[in-house]
Amino acid sequence: MPDSPVYIGTAFVAGVCLAIACRDLIAPRHRDTESTADKSEPTARAGPPAIVEGIEGCIGNTPLFRIKSLSEETGCEILGKAEFLNGAGQSSKDRVALSMIEMAEEHGILAPHSGDTIYEGTSGSTGISLATLARAKGYLAHICMPSDQAIEKSNLLLKLGAIVDRVPPAPIVEKDNFVNKARALASAHTASGTGRGFFADQFENEANWRAHYHGTGPELYTQCNGHMDAFVAGAGTGGTISGVARYLKPLLPHITVVLADPQGSGLYNRVRYGVMFDPKEREGTRRRPQVDTIVEGIGINRVTANFEAGKELVDDAVRVTDAQALAMARWLVEKDGIFIGSSSAVNCFAAVKTAMKLGPGHRIVTVLSDSGSRHLSRFWATAGDVGGAVDTKLEDVLNARDEDFQ
Repeated sequence: MPDSPVYIGTAFVAGVCLAIACRDLIAPRHRDTESTADKSEPTARAGPPAIVEGIEGCIGNTPLFRIKSLSEETGCEILGKAEFLNGAGQSSKDRVALSMIEMAEEHGILAPHSGDTIYEGTSGSTGISLATLARAKGYLAHICMPSDQAIEKSNLLLKLGAIVDRVPPAPIVEKDNFVNKARALASAHTASGTGRGFFADQFENEANWRAHYHGTGPELYTQCNGHMDAFVAGAGTGGTISGVARYLKPLLPHITVVLADPQGSGLYNRVRYGVMFDPKEREGTRRRPQVDTIVEGIGINRVTANFEAGKELVDDAVRVTDAQALAMARWLVEKDGIFIGSSSAVNCFAAVKTAMKLGPGHRIVTVLSDSGSRHLSRFWATAGDVGGAVDTKLEDVLNARDEDFQ
């Protein structure tokens, strides 16, 4: 009979045998548990991330990958945090922009769809992130930026619906400095009574370093399983290096935190020698721009509140010339197909110098802040086309000179 105990038992045994057979067909076999696994066999992969709420849910948890060419050349493992894959403004500034907006909302400074406008003085990337998130969260954005920054940044801001003021470069002590102009416009907006003007103030707003303390730092620690020998990053506002250092140092007391600083910036001297510059050179005593570099987004001649938050945790600094940054950017395209912006090239150059100082066998982590696509008209215009069959040596990058790009 179909429902007899004998039939049911036979069917159960047959089902078990079929399941075992299917398992053996699908899963790789490892009969010898002591032998090395066949690297050609498929490995388990985590499923796609869960559905998130809005574009702001696409910020953070960026990949960390091995930069093959630099790792092979130095004998160290050099890892790049792919911050250009953040989902709003495609840079590390997505984290900062979201943190500043959310903190303002928590304190009742901003209210969605009320006519409130976000103002900021920025070299570009923070403004792009703010403009994107402002639209996503019910605000408008008004961005002030130096006129010597790549034109594609302001063009993108306009496409995102932001009002953009490109102002001549000026020291921070002058009212026409791009940061001061944004602050004044925010105050005037609030005084007008047509909604509030929120000055994001990325240089001094502690929401900046906290974004990296709560996000970037924990992500790096988890991705590296707590194994890092050095962390290398540049500083414009100082939020990234301070936030990550404040998170990692208590967990990894041995880790070396290294500032990557472009030519013309005073932070290298501040870290290495405890002083920024000679008093006659301090920002505000000259009318010309103080940071004379093609690199955008990092380098400054004052200590911001965000850099102050972690400056005692910074162990060393590497100064990178424009020529070295340009050569490194070209190298990464030629050898790895990695197309990055100017500040990321500075970070990678400093990571190589740190690897050479520590010696083979160490793990160095750095930040790839944004793509080269928003640096085409300035940095990459100077770097030039990489070309076809080329064979650059790392020594050429380390010894790059200005005349190489004239």
